[in-house]
Amino acid sequence: MAAKEHMASNVLWRGIIEEYRQFLPVAGETPVVTLQEGNTPLIKAVNLKKKGLDLELYFKFDGANPTGSFKDRGMTLALSKAVEAGSKAVICASTGNTSAAAAAYAAKAGIKAIVLIPQGKIALGKLAQALIHGSYVLQIEGNFDEALTIVKLLVEKYKITLVNSINPFRLEGQKTAAFEVCDQLGFAPKYHALPVGNAGNITAYWRGYKEYHANGNISSLPVMLGFQAAGAAPIVKGHPIERPETIATAIRIGNPASWKAAVAARDESGGRIEAVTDSEILNAYSLIASTEGIFCEPASATSLAGVIKLYKEGYLKSGASVVCTLTGHGLKDPDTVFRVTNEPAKVQADITAVERILEGILG
Repeated sequence: MAAKEHMASNVLWRGIIEEYRQFLPVAGETPVVTLQEGNTPLIKAVNLKKKGLDLELYFKFDGANPTGSFKDRGMTLALSKAVEAGSKAVICASTGNTSAAAAAYAAKAGIKAIVLIPQGKIALGKLAQALIHGSYVLQIEGNFDEALTIVKLLVEKYKITLVNSINPFRLEGQKTAAFEVCDQLGFAPKYHALPVGNAGNITAYWRGYKEYHANGNISSLPVMLGFQAAGAAPIVKGHPIERPETIATAIRIGNPASWKAAVAARDESGGRIEAVTDSEILNAYSLIASTEGIFCEPASATSLAGVIKLYKEGYLKSGASVVCTLTGHGLKDPDTVFRVTNEPAKVQADITAVERILEGILG
């Protein structure tokens, strides 16, 4: 059942595997491990247009998924197929969101989860999720790319299922977000903008759009726009980054697993993959929350930062339809809030004192 049909009929949402079963590599005997992920809101930007960004802009807010990020889409399928194969444990390397999703879905499946994270390089909200769901968390003295190298070697020696995005079922699950965008809009957007870290999501969206187009659900394909942080932009620079650095921890990756597929998505769609600075990311992060009421994590705001950059360049024309994927919820990384906001004002517990401040606020 398509998302728009589901919403119209008011039937209980069943999670992406049941809703999009015909497009997914599952059989009748596949045990579905789900937290009812998917069916996330597509929110039209209203106030950004008033501020001069003259686009038909929509935010696909995947921070509304059960663990607060788009990773749930791939993890429901990865865990379902792992259980189907008889796996008793899953393992991943993560900058945070993958570990949170793997831990939650492994808990739901009743199997073990082992996650390797870069020590000191993971947002506290994401670490808390991995821990509370009962996973075995190992902090390595290195970065994500080194952690991924280790887990790839481990699964060659032990009977453990790797659930990073190189697991083919992860991208199969993630492509359902493209289906939802089309179902919610009623058409494919002219452009689709995404953050690019390990590059699985831009790959998955493009796959989803192509499959919906081939099936006759949409009549056109979008132009794919990917954006990396300037300090972690290996695709833009054309070579791996040994020590990637950016405020956007979720995309602090120097050697993306889906590099070639992301470049193919860019080239096949006639799109672009560009870099934006941390300053541009933080500006967009603050702007989304303060103008549209959506609290996303810093990496998510990379998509809007890139759209603003291309609009200023004249690449994006007024009135064009653009969907920005917001990959994760802002509570994943609450510490970043204090980089872009003022501390709460202190005031005496007296109505006169409060009124003086209120008069200043109201003008």
